[in-house]
Amino acid sequence: MIALRQVALQRGTQTLLDNADLTLHSGIKAGIIGANGAGKSSLFKLLLGELGPDQGDVEMSGGQRIAHMAQEVDALDRPIVEYVLDGDHALRQAEADLLAARKTDNPHREAELHGLIETLDGYTAESRAAQLLVGLGFVQADLERPLSDFSGGWRMRVNLARTLFMPSDLLLLDEPTNHLDLDALLWLEQWLTRYPGTLLLISHDRDFLDAVCDHIVHMHHQTLELYRGNYSRFERTRAEKLALQQAEAAKQQARREEIERFITRFRAQATKAKQAQSRVKMLERMGDIAIAHTDSPFHFTFPAADKTSHPLLVLDQATLGYRSKAGDVAQLEKVNVTLLPGSRIGLLGPNGAGKSTLIKSLTGELALLEGKRVPGEHLAIGYFAQHQLESLDVTTTPFMHVQRLSPTVSDQEIRNFLGGFGFKGDDAFGEVATYSGGEKARLALALVAWQKPNLLLLDEPTNHLDLEMREALTEALASFEGTVILVSHDRHLLRATVDEFWRVADHRVEPFDGDLDDYRVWLKARLEESRRDARSEKNERQSLPPSGDRKAARKAAAELREKLRPLKKERDHAEKTMEKAQQALEEVEAVLADPTLYTDSARKAELTDALAQQATIKSRLNDAEQQWLAAEEALETMEAALLASEDA
Repeated sequence: MIALRQVALQRGTQTLLDNADLTLHSGIKAGIIGANGAGKSSLFKLLLGELGPDQGDVEMSGGQRIAHMAQEVDALDRPIVEYVLDGDHALRQAEADLLAARKTDNPHREAELHGLIETLDGYTAESRAAQLLVGLGFVQADLERPLSDFSGGWRMRVNLARTLFMPSDLLLLDEPTNHLDLDALLWLEQWLTRYPGTLLLISHDRDFLDAVCDHIVHMHHQTLELYRGNYSRFERTRAEKLALQQAEAAKQQARREEIERFITRFRAQATKAKQAQSRVKMLERMGDIAIAHTDSPFHFTFPAADKTSHPLLVLDQATLGYRSKAGDVAQLEKVNVTLLPGSRIGLLGPNGAGKSTLIKSLTGELALLEGKRVPGEHLAIGYFAQHQLESLDVTTTPFMHVQRLSPTVSDQEIRNFLGGFGFKGDDAFGEVATYSGGEKARLALALVAWQKPNLLLLDEPTNHLDLEMREALTEALASFEGTVILVSHDRHLLRATVDEFWRVADHRVEPFDGDLDDYRVWLKARLEESRRDARSEKNERQSLPPSGDRKAARKAAAELREKLRPLKKERDHAEKTMEKAQQALEEVEAVLADPTLYTDSARKAELTDALAQQATIKSRLNDAEQQWLAAEEALETMEAALLASEDA
């Protein structure tokens, strides 16, 4: 049991908890929700003993084994499967003791330790660790690669696997779905529903909370309020409470009417397709959802462009992928896509199948390897991807970002617009360098909305966003009159905003005749088929006579290594070019950060020149990024081939 009694907690000048009470019984699975900054992560630190309460008591049952994700990922030289195994400290100690007993020739102690390792389920440990990593998206060939080979997002997956591997009675997970795609999220969801201990989960994914949690802890107004049931039940209960508050009645009614207008519009457009019918049902629920979020600080829209084209964009017999000096790397072939006004499409597919490649090719950011890209005359693209957060000018403010896009717009209009994205009052003039990932994501979305696109391309837009902002985004997309293509692991967002799905898999892009439940079934069948194929291939290899031509194999491996060298040089050269371009961009944007540059008519020529320089440098930076990405992906492909040849 976990009990907080009259707890007060203050961090700096901010009071997070004030006389808060909470009792959680063993075995429950509780979702911890609340606005960013409410103190969710600090609550975990209280339970871990890393923070002490300023007042009150924190009581926990004795002898509980607690597993939580480490903030820092170290041991970068360790193979990832070994790093996961290191999470079981008792097993690792028993293995070390067994090695010592062998060295001292102590058979009695050896027998004792073999029994202990069996008790710790140590003889299945490696296969259990491998299953966790494969479930989270790694392939078998990755397991012996060192942690340093992987990017930050993939390291977080390894860290999550290590946390799940730890023997525990209490599992604390803080935003575990960040950096996961839909496939890995569905796997994690199933794993957590089978977890036998107590689970405390911080998440902004409502469908994930619905599937996993049987209680919700709402951190609100410096209190901890426990609700029985999943997130949807919490929302309904909270809506009923708020409906009793007369001060909110007028606002609630206005939100109801707005949602009902959405429902009427979409019901009239709905076809017999499962996706459309599902969306109508989702919109019907949004009336209650809106009431539960009446105190949200986020209310905004995506205004559509004044003009559109029919079709908006066409890809004809296209091959999509990356170019490098070592050759083309094709991910998708024979792609035929026609985007019409008003289409609302969700992209589904396994990790690495090419969803992001498709979106980049639609934007024109990634050149086609073959085929044609035909944009409509009035095509106006709004593109959101995670790397755009890194391209924000951290030396300036949200207000200046918007003003640079529209220098003639009034200050008040910009401030009103930014207020809908949570940048109210003086927050519009805060320095981006101090912002969290969620604040940067909100700003990037605001910049997309400001440009009034008729085609929205969104690649995982909900990463870093809290529940309130996700709900505002869902409503804004539901009322957007343009075309939407969406990649997201947030199933609530997908169900509420798209009418059809495309499946990106096996080098193809094709319509998927089904909904998210059907996709889960397809995914499970695909995984089972791949496992059968792997077992069959293994048995086939074992039945073959040993190869006598090892010399040829070594020669082939040497040739592959030789091909790696120019790719590494190309990657390193692109990285240096990116660094120089980034430095030049920072210099020109420092000039553009001067407010007088936009108001002093005598400096008009200087402003024009600076903006031209900025565009040129950004283009150079983008080209270098594409060159680096192509080289890096080609390297990964060749390294995997080299590893496979060495294994053979």
